[in-house]
Amino acid sequence: MRHHYLSCLALLLAFVATCTAAPSKPNIVVILADDLGFGDVSCYNPQSKVATPHLDKLAKQGMRFTDAHSPSTVCTPTRYSLLTGRMAFRTGFRGVFVGVGGPNMIEKERLTLGGMLQQRGYTTAMFGKWHIGLTFLDKNGQRVPRSNNEGVRQVDYSRAIPDAPIHRGFDHFYGTACCPTTDWLYAYIDGDRIPVPPSMTKTRDRDKLPSHPYANDCRGGLIAPNFDLEEVDLVFLEKSQAFLRNHVKNHPDKPFFLFHSMQAVHLPSFAADQFKGKSGAGPHGDFIHQMDWTVGQLMKTLDELKIADNTLVIFCSDNGPEVPTVIAMRRDHNHDGARPWRGVKRDQWEGGHRTPLIVRWPGKVKAGTTSDEPLSLTDLFATSAAIVDYDLPNNAAEDSFDMLPVLLGKQGDEPVRPYLLQQTMSLAMSIRVGDWKYLDHKGSGGNNYNRAGPWGMKPYALPEKDPDAPGQLYNLKNDPGETTNLYSKHPEIVKRLKGLLEKSKAEGRSAPKR
Repeated sequence: MRHHYLSCLALLLAFVATCTAAPSKPNIVVILADDLGFGDVSCYNPQSKVATPHLDKLAKQGMRFTDAHSPSTVCTPTRYSLLTGRMAFRTGFRGVFVGVGGPNMIEKERLTLGGMLQQRGYTTAMFGKWHIGLTFLDKNGQRVPRSNNEGVRQVDYSRAIPDAPIHRGFDHFYGTACCPTTDWLYAYIDGDRIPVPPSMTKTRDRDKLPSHPYANDCRGGLIAPNFDLEEVDLVFLEKSQAFLRNHVKNHPDKPFFLFHSMQAVHLPSFAADQFKGKSGAGPHGDFIHQMDWTVGQLMKTLDELKIADNTLVIFCSDNGPEVPTVIAMRRDHNHDGARPWRGVKRDQWEGGHRTPLIVRWPGKVKAGTTSDEPLSLTDLFATSAAIVDYDLPNNAAEDSFDMLPVLLGKQGDEPVRPYLLQQTMSLAMSIRVGDWKYLDHKGSGGNNYNRAGPWGMKPYALPEKDPDAPGQLYNLKNDPGETTNLYSKHPEIVKRLKGLLEKSKAEGRSAPKR
């Protein structure tokens, strides 16, 4: 009898300890795909030629957004905006970073998503592609000014990177400075150092890499001996899984924020060996297949560690699909990564920035739901702040709106956002209010649709029905394909939207003051 009593007491104490150890705040996992289009995911595009069963499952377990947008049509500004809740055009920076380009776009004093969660007791980690700029120092401790191979050779790799992610809100970081497999610097950063520097003589050897229509966009940069261009995403996955296991083992009572920033499916499409030929849709299809499998592996790890029920998972993409990818996939496999929208990466039209976004949060977000709420990746900041009960100051997350009511199914009749802002790498701007979308420029804002040739977009150019107009106006409800420019027909709407855009620029924010 005594033995039975002690056994029951031990079980009770173990149960109490387990309950006490569970963090009171939810863990947060953000998975950011690269150049993944709206039409690349089968639960968004029934005509997709690539199966994405793990993302489809994630959507069935949570909420799938159909009107979600990257803040920019290219990598660098989107990533800045996601981590700061602020549109990147407000910094004045144009373009994207390559090689050892810097400095970090995120100012030292600016509150980041990771930094905010650190203040609320979270352990924060990022694994993968950074691409927001870093400062690399030479032997004299001066910033290396050139980003190309000459700059890579000038770096003193014994020196720390002073503005690395671990100095911008992350406790842990392992990844790359810019695009992992198309850069002047092919090397991994661990914390704020590169433990295995690139060879000063060995460049990326194209002869040892796959050759196909999706193997372009691969600079001849200097490469470290431990850097395999076909294994990059497997390395990032291994690091994220190791972090999850170590955190749960050593800090079970502390919540975590994991930002898993993929290489997939940015060109070049170099899937690992075990995925080659598996999709039935060529090398890029294989890369999409690997990306989807990676999501499945992360979800499996959460399940194995028994933390899935207390973990908010957000899957998203940094912009629309790349030009050569879309052209070749349409031609070779009848697969349209931008479907059903006009435009691709770099374009201000919907295909350049309307992207997949899926949220799973067991017990909070109703499974199998779909939302047409307009949303920007900047909104992850204010939403996370609401979840962890953090009062945002006015000098942070200036373009971020709290979408927690949407996630919980408690939003009212009016949209949370009064308007959406988008930008291109050239800082061309657009604004959307309800069904009306105004582009404050002519043309796509990114790609050249007069370019012919095998990789030119000229075959996809549409006739301009208001050729003398300095801008563009579309009604997305009546014309989701953005085929008919209504600029001259509705000058009053143009005036209102352009005025709102200029007001947002002048005030330095789109979110209301708090």
